[in-house]
Amino acid sequence: MNKGEKKVSLWQDIVKNRSCYYFMSGFLIVFITFTIIPVVSAISLGFTYFNVLEPARFVGMENYINLFFRDSVFLTAVKNTLIFAAITGPVSYILCLILAWLINDLPPKLRAFVTLLCYAPSISGGAYFVWTIIFSNDPYGYANAFLFRLGLIDFPRRWLSEPDYMMGVCIIVLLWLSLGTSFLTFIAGLQGVDKTLYEAGAVDGIKNRYQELWFITLPQIKPQLMFGAVMSITAAFNIGDVLVNLVGYPSTDYAVHTVVNHMNDYGSTRFQMGYACAMATVLFVVMISLNKLIQRLLRKVGT
Repeated sequence: MNKGEKKVSLWQDIVKNRSCYYFMSGFLIVFITFTIIPVVSAISLGFTYFNVLEPARFVGMENYINLFFRDSVFLTAVKNTLIFAAITGPVSYILCLILAWLINDLPPKLRAFVTLLCYAPSISGGAYFVWTIIFSNDPYGYANAFLFRLGLIDFPRRWLSEPDYMMGVCIIVLLWLSLGTSFLTFIAGLQGVDKTLYEAGAVDGIKNRYQELWFITLPQIKPQLMFGAVMSITAAFNIGDVLVNLVGYPSTDYAVHTVVNHMNDYGSTRFQMGYACAMATVLFVVMISLNKLIQRLLRKVGT
């Protein structure tokens, strides 16, 4: 079938099922207006100098050359972002899956309570501020007071201002906040697995719960696994506001400065929108590439 025939066939399908397309039109208009057009515009602006006040001026690859060869802070931000993504992304994903698997077998009322307990930090707004008390830089912070009592330190550690400690503290807080949408998705997926499959698996030679998990449970919740992976990747690369509220902006020696922080700096403070859009494009390409890689890996689950 050539291109002309494909176009005719597509048009005939639209005409034949026009009522379905009418129902889809509302979502499509919103999606195109608030997702497709902004993404395309951001990619286009990445090749321009645009300061909001003046018309955009095409500069070609200059923004990308500056990013990778002249902006040392951006390279530091990339390194920090990759560290956060490499640790918080996979760990939070696996943690969500394991906790959901363990909680799934609890009685309904207890399961609901434990689920709420685990999910609450991710929806509690400024709940992470409790960590600023635990890791306070003065001797009265819980962490410093505990270490003083054990005789392990002689002076208070500046957890949220010394580069040697900031990354570790931020990772702990981000993992604490990570039991969000992915966690609920896994719970819902596990609840929908047909119980008779486990009986059939026992007949076919499944001997323990770990084999059940790999050969029965995970293949049955592949859509939830994919959704959870997308959400985890997005959250891991979109770290910014929490770090600013924890350690201030900019962080000492840019120790936990991320690409999102750098992008917000140039876009919201300096109004160099073209440069900020170039950063956003780089981040977008990396996230899409990782999503494709995760899709390939998840296809091997249960094989």
